[in-house]
Amino acid sequence: MGTLIGLRTSVGHTYAAVAAEHGIDVAADAIDQAFPGVLRQAPALAFPGLEGPSLLQAERHWWGERIDAVLEAAGAAMAPAALHGALFDRFADASLWHVYADVPAVLRRWHGAGLRLAVVSNFDRRLQPLLEGLGLADLFGAVVVSSSAGAAKPSPLPFQVALESIGLPPSQVWHVGDSQEDGDGARAAGVRCLLVRRP
Repeated sequence: MGTLIGLRTSVGHTYAAVAAEHGIDVAADAIDQAFPGVLRQAPALAFPGLEGPSLLQAERHWWGERIDAVLEAAGAAMAPAALHGALFDRFADASLWHVYADVPAVLRRWHGAGLRLAVVSNFDRRLQPLLEGLGLADLFGAVVVSSSAGAAKPSPLPFQVALESIGLPPSQVWHVGDSQEDGDGARAAGVRCLLVRRP
């Protein structure tokens, strides 16, 4: 998110709409104000040693805690467990997301030239099906998410997992990202990094 894909509407808009379906009245603007701070204070979305159903349960629990914290900061009622699940599932829907206009042509050119491409993201296992739904998955040799890698950027571990997956040494790799965590994590793994600044 922020490099390849973005949301079609704000997090607050979606949270408020889904919350209303569960009888909770909260302003989208209040959610949008609270959300970045809650994420900054959150522990890493990373679960060393977990896989399968246990990993999915940990991902859902992690997001449930963030949802509660965001709603509390926005002055709303505590979320029922059903709202946690509904929001988790809603953000797995590819129709909520869009691919930035410049991305497909660039990725296809690189892929066509034989470059090995991988995604390294502080996200969870929903990312792979999202990329499939957005028509990008076939371009990547690996999709590494922090939840299953066991560490999140700026740790070098997710980058090392990606390097191993695509069979390249750090000296032959560039990372393109949009955050300080991208730059710091890439450098810690010995990978050069370019940062994009989208409006």
